[in-house]
Amino acid sequence: MTALLEVRDLKVRYRGRGGGLGDWLRRRPPPWVHAVNGVDLDIAAGEIVGLVGESGCGKSSLGRALLRLTPASGGSVRFDGRDLLALEGEALMQFRRRAQMVFQDPLASLNPRRTVFETLAEVLRVHRLCPEAEIRARVLELMDRVGLPASLADRSSRSLSGGQCQRVGIARALAMGADFIVADEPVSALDVSIQAQILNLLVRLQRERNLTILFISHDLGVIRYLCRRVVVMYLGRVVEEGPVEAVFARPRHPYTQSLIDAIPRMAPDARLGASALTGEPPSPQARPAGCAFHPRCPRVMPQCRTGEPPPPWMADGRRVWCHLYAEPAAPADRRAGEPSAPQQSSIEMASD
Repeated sequence: MTALLEVRDLKVRYRGRGGGLGDWLRRRPPPWVHAVNGVDLDIAAGEIVGLVGESGCGKSSLGRALLRLTPASGGSVRFDGRDLLALEGEALMQFRRRAQMVFQDPLASLNPRRTVFETLAEVLRVHRLCPEAEIRARVLELMDRVGLPASLADRSSRSLSGGQCQRVGIARALAMGADFIVADEPVSALDVSIQAQILNLLVRLQRERNLTILFISHDLGVIRYLCRRVVVMYLGRVVEEGPVEAVFARPRHPYTQSLIDAIPRMAPDARLGASALTGEPPSPQARPAGCAFHPRCPRVMPQCRTGEPPPPWMADGRRVWCHLYAEPAAPADRRAGEPSAPQQSSIEMASD
């Protein structure tokens, strides 16, 4: 498939918090936070890609940088063959019509003083997407497409449930005619039953409109249900990517193995896997030398402490950035045997 989005060596950094009164008196600037530290990523048109990792690994910073909501510090991003980071003026406006974000907190992403109709109509007016006389009909059409009754059109967002607010957010993205959506943990703030409805809505809309979706989540069960390909991040870098079923059945990177082992099992006597993580991730303000995962890695080697991960090992449609797979050594397998396939998420995907 043709790549709609091509990311090469993308970096995002910003100033963190200061070190205290002493730094303020000496006028020392706060240290840099390296939120995204050299990411390569391709997303094909019509594909749903899952992006996973612990809190603070840079998932949201990466998603926002892909939409020009956060400035990139280096690297390149090409969208539909065009240099995204160089777009300005009308060209940038055209990109924003095609690329939209669905935010994590559905209530905070909407203006509580505006009605559903006003929220969606504003998008149509600002971007001149339809004549004034047709706006009401267009808004009601968008609401119907995301499963909202017309009776909610004149209600403010603060009188809606979280699931209804998220549907308004999705309708707002569709109003622009977007074909690329970054969904930043769009169901994490919702009840489990509502999560299933929103996920099924996204699946249906993707099929109907051939949407391309980058779905950011920390819930591996949701990723396995929704996505065809998964990208695993740790402290600003991608450590493994590949087809969902292949990665879940046979994770290669020790960090991915640890995430899979940590998925709760339904059996009463089930225990955490042998690779369960211990400790906390290092601060992005003070990344350790070498591979950033080495302080927590159960298979750490001397070269992991000093050298950056080698170019990715590639096989079976996946890429792995790890010293265990450096040439000329043969690909290393899991020491304790193959991981058991994780059970399906406890979320039962209800019909939309």
